[in-house]
Amino acid sequence: MDDAEQTLSFRRLDHVLRALPDRELQGLIRRLGIRIDPQKRIDVPSQVARVLVGQPDVRDPSRLQHASRELLHRVAEAGGLLGSPALPAGIEPLMARGILFVRRGEDGESYEIVLPSAYLVQLPGWQGEDPRSMRALLAQAPFETISAVAAHYLGRPATPPIALALEPAWEVLTHADRLREEIEKLPLLERRLLEAIDGLGGEVETTELLDLEREPMRLRSAKGVTTTRRGAGFSLEKRALLIPIHPNRHVVPAEVSRIVGAERMRDLELRRAALRQEIVDDDHMPHRARFARDSAAFALAVTIAAREASGEVKPNVGTPKSLLVRIAQRFGRSPDAVGTISALSRAIGLWDAGATSVSTPPGSIAVGELGRVLFRTWLNGAVWDEARVEPELLRAMQDQRDPSPCNALRRIVIDALLDLREGGWIPYRSFERYVCEDPRGVGLERLFRRWSERVAIAEPPQIGDVVRRIVLESLAILGVVDIGEESRAGMGAVSATDGSGVRAADATTAIRLTQRGRELCLDLTLGGRPDAPGPNPGKFVDGHVLRVGSGSLVGHVLSLAPMVEIGRVEDALDLVLTPAAIAKAIGSGSLGDEIRERIELLATLPDSLSQILVQASIVVGKGTLVATGGFLWVEDADVRELLRTRRATADMFVDPSPPGGLLVAANVEPDRLVRRCRGLGVEVEATGDVMLRASRTMTPRPSAVVDSTARSGTRTVTPSRPMPARSKTPFPKTR
Repeated sequence: MDDAEQTLSFRRLDHVLRALPDRELQGLIRRLGIRIDPQKRIDVPSQVARVLVGQPDVRDPSRLQHASRELLHRVAEAGGLLGSPALPAGIEPLMARGILFVRRGEDGESYEIVLPSAYLVQLPGWQGEDPRSMRALLAQAPFETISAVAAHYLGRPATPPIALALEPAWEVLTHADRLREEIEKLPLLERRLLEAIDGLGGEVETTELLDLEREPMRLRSAKGVTTTRRGAGFSLEKRALLIPIHPNRHVVPAEVSRIVGAERMRDLELRRAALRQEIVDDDHMPHRARFARDSAAFALAVTIAAREASGEVKPNVGTPKSLLVRIAQRFGRSPDAVGTISALSRAIGLWDAGATSVSTPPGSIAVGELGRVLFRTWLNGAVWDEARVEPELLRAMQDQRDPSPCNALRRIVIDALLDLREGGWIPYRSFERYVCEDPRGVGLERLFRRWSERVAIAEPPQIGDVVRRIVLESLAILGVVDIGEESRAGMGAVSATDGSGVRAADATTAIRLTQRGRELCLDLTLGGRPDAPGPNPGKFVDGHVLRVGSGSLVGHVLSLAPMVEIGRVEDALDLVLTPAAIAKAIGSGSLGDEIRERIELLATLPDSLSQILVQASIVVGKGTLVATGGFLWVEDADVRELLRTRRATADMFVDPSPPGGLLVAANVEPDRLVRRCRGLGVEVEATGDVMLRASRTMTPRPSAVVDSTARSGTRTVTPSRPMPARSKTPFPKTR
C-alpha cells in the first residue's frame, strides 16, 4: 500500500475515532449523548461512527452557521484534508459534533483538518464544485445505486449505514491508478459501452442507454423507462463508472472520462494536425489589440466595492443588478465583466465576512494565486454558464438553475488553445471552425438540445455561439486571451451576422493565448505545475498609494478595505490611503495602531503616512465608561446634593455625575429608587426604566404603593392618604 492509499484509508471515520485519545473520545460520547452497548460485538469507535454518520448537519449544511458551512466546503474541495497554519473560524461547532478532526502537521506547527470519507460522500453539492465530479454525482445518486456500489467494492451486501459502507469504494474511486485498473478489468462489451457514452458527451438518457447496450427489455414506471438490474449498464452503475441522476439521465464522472477518453484524445490529435498546421503557418498579427489583464486585481476591487454595500447582498440570493451596474460605472468596465467576476468571487467565498481570516481559504490565498482559483472555479462549470442568455438566471445561485453541458465545451476550447500557436495570433474564425470540427462536438449538440428541452428554451444554443461567448467574453475577462481587431470601429463581444450567416467582426478578429493563460491551462488540464509566486510584497508607489503585491494574502488586503479608496485596477491593484479615508476609518471605531498594523502586513509604511497616523492617534482627553441604569433629571442643585450625600440614596447614584442630574447605578430597581427619594421628600416621575424628572416636597414619607399604567408605562407614586398642599418654606441648604 503506497502513501496515497494509506492516507485515504486513514480518513475512514472509524479509523479516525480509533486514533483519538480515550479522553477526547469519551468527551465526544458525553457531549452528543451517544449510548454505548457493551453487549454488541463491534467496538466503541464503530458504535460511535454509526451514530455520527446519522447526523443531519452533513446532509443539510444549511443548519450550520455560515462560517462552519464555508469551512466544510473548503475542506471537501481539498479532498478531505486541508492544511492550515492556524485553526480557522467556524471549526469549533464542527469539532464538537464530530464532523471535523484536527491533527498536527508534519512540521509540528501547522494543522491538518480531516473530513472523514463517510461525511464526504453524502455532503450536498455547492456553488463552485464541478457538477460532474465523482463526489457530486455520488452525493445525489439514488439509494439503490450507492448500495450497489458499496456492495461491489465491499465484496458482500452493504448494511446500513451506507455512508460507512461507501468508504472502501471511495478509496478506489479517488485513487487514479486503482480506478484505471478497475476500468481495465471491464469486459469488452462494458468497455465499449462506456467509451460510446463518453463519445456522446458523457451523458445519455435511459432510452439511449438501452439502445447503446442493445437491451430489448423495457421496464416502465411512473418516472418513465428504467434500466434493468442486469446487463452492461447496471454493471457500470455498480462500479460507479456510470451514475444515474434525476431525471432519467446517466452520467460518466469526470475522473472516469479522463481515463476512458485518453485514447480518443490521441486519435483526435492526429486528425486535426493538418488544420492546425494551416492556422499556425501564417502570421495574423492585428492592427489593434485589447490586452487581457489579471483577473485577481479586478476581483479584489469588485469585492471591496461590494463590501461597501453589504446590505444589498444577501446569502443564497442572486447579486442585485443595480449593484453590478454601479460597480461597472465606477471602474469603467462592462456589466458582463463585473457579473462574471462577481459570480466567481462569491463562489470562492470572497464576499463572505470570514474572507478576512488568513487561516483558511480564501483569506489564506496569495494574490498571485487568486487568478488561478477563479479560473479553476470557472472551468468547473457550475457558477457561470455561457449557454444561457438570460442575465437574471446567470446571476442566480446554483440551486436555482440547471447547469448546461457547457463544461465539456470549455475543455475542448482549452485544448484547442493549447494546440495552436504559442504566443502567436490566430484568426478567430479559423479557431471556431477548429473547435466545432472536434468529434466531441457531435455529442455536445445532442446534450445542448436535451438541456434546452429540460429548461424550456425554445431554440437550443448553437455550438459556435457558445464558443464565441467563452473565448471573446469569459476567457478575455479572466485574462487568458488577448483580442485583436483589424477595423478601427472597435469590436463587440458578440456581433450581428450578415446575410450569409457569418458575423462581420469574426472575419477580422484575432485571438492570442497569453503567457498567464497558458500557465493556467497547463496547470489545470494537463497536470503542469507553474512556478509558485515569489515573495513579492506590496509597495508604496506614492506617498499614499499602496500597490498590492502578488505575495500578499487576500485576507490582509480585504481587512484593509474599510480604510482605503480604490485607485487604478490593472494587472495590480492600487489602494489609496488618503487622510480623509483614514479619518473616516478612525471615526467609525478603528484605532490608529490597528490601521498601522494592517498596512504593515502589506508594505513598509512611508514616513508621510506614518506621521498622519501618529497625529490621528493623539489622545486629546480621557473618558470613563460606566454601567448605569438610567439618568435622573434634577434641576435644583440643592436637591441633587441632597440625594447624592444622604445615606439612603448615596449608593444608588454614580459619583461624580454630569450637571443637570444624577446617573443611576446599574441594577437599581426603579421602584426602590422612587421610594427612597420619596422618603427624603423628593418626588420622582419615571417612564419605563429612564428617570425623567424629580421635584422636592416637604411631605413626610407616606405608605405608598406603586401603580403602573399599562398603556403609557408611566409609574406614579400614589399615597395612602390625601397629600397636603406644599409648603412655601424654602428647603434648608446642606452645609
